[in-house]
Amino acid sequence: MKFNKLIPELSVSDINKSKEFYQKIGFKIMYERKENKFAFIELEGNQIMIEEVNDNWNTGKMEYPFGRGINISMNIKNIDNYYLKLKEKNICFFKELMTNSYRVKETLYEDKEFLIQDPDGYLLRFNN
Repeated sequence: MKFNKLIPELSVSDINKSKEFYQKIGFKIMYERKENKFAFIELEGNQIMIEEVNDNWNTGKMEYPFGRGINISMNIKNIDNYYLKLKEKNICFFKELMTNSYRVKETLYEDKEFLIQDPDGYLLRFNN
């Protein structure tokens, strides 16, 4: 198995609820350690680790929404089809599909993207 150089690990309040949500939106469980309430999940090369809150990594009190101030950006091959699939599954969108422009040095890039929140409030941004 190939691991990305950067893999966010999210503390979650209920591992089973989180696994169900992430599988519903297309992530596959690559492996898990049930005894640690931990799962390594992947969607189109986007890798995330989720682990039920266990006080090993907490730097402060965990309260909803978790992950304030961060969104996790993930590239999806066919953003339009993925968006429609999630719509059909009645996923609640934090931001609907939109096109935004971002300047990188002197070049302007257009990005189609949308955002959803996981059960603990982490913002997930999917883009092309």
